[in-house]
Amino acid sequence: MSDPKELLGKVAIVTGAGRNIGRAIALKLAQAGASVVINARSNKTEADEAVHTIEAEGGKAIAALGDVANPAAVAAIVDTALTHFGRIDILVNNAALRREKPVDQMTYADWREVMSTTLDSAFHCVAACVPAMKKAGGGTIVNIGGMSAHIGSAGRAHVMTAKAGLVGFTRGLAHDLAPHHITANCVVPGAIDTARPGTSLKPAHHLTHGTITGERGKPDDVAAMVCFLCGPGARYVTGQTIHINGGAYLGV
Repeated sequence: MSDPKELLGKVAIVTGAGRNIGRAIALKLAQAGASVVINARSNKTEADEAVHTIEAEGGKAIAALGDVANPAAVAAIVDTALTHFGRIDILVNNAALRREKPVDQMTYADWREVMSTTLDSAFHCVAACVPAMKKAGGGTIVNIGGMSAHIGSAGRAHVMTAKAGLVGFTRGLAHDLAPHHITANCVVPGAIDTARPGTSLKPAHHLTHGTITGERGKPDDVAAMVCFLCGPGARYVTGQTIHINGGAYLGV
């Protein structure tokens, strides 16, 4: 049985943590004992609510607003983590945009908006956090991928390219950072029930790929895997792409 507080003394930054999967990850890490920096781009209410939830359960957290596509904002977020908690051990790159538009209608601005928020931000956060992880003697990086990058989907060429890029980025990080005892893995959620501001429609691949469990996943299902990868039982796991999809690849 794992220690319920196996991350006690660790400090985590979770990007895009105001709602949905990011929020669930932040809460799960806090429940395991980590102090958590809750990043949201601009929604202070959501970030503060996540902090209050963690504190109400006896955990430690702080909100840090900022667009992680902006290196200066990332530097400020990292400075907040170090100022309040003194170290960084865990980085979860969850921030992303899930736009849908056919490629023949897509502008370069549409393309770059998704790339910068999903892929460039992961680079900025890693670049800013790794020095602190090295100083701490090691760490964990988890990039949150997307199932459509592996199965394809209409109207999401920019999203799929960015998420597929995270897989390659993860493998490169695993090689480069292994000597510093820093692991890097990519967790790929399948069809997860989440709130999608501005629309009630499900993504196209949610409608065409079923699960053998007969139900959609929950943000907590993804959070549980992320928390495991951050713990002492996963120090020999790096460079992996781990799918959380209820068996969606098994032909349902």
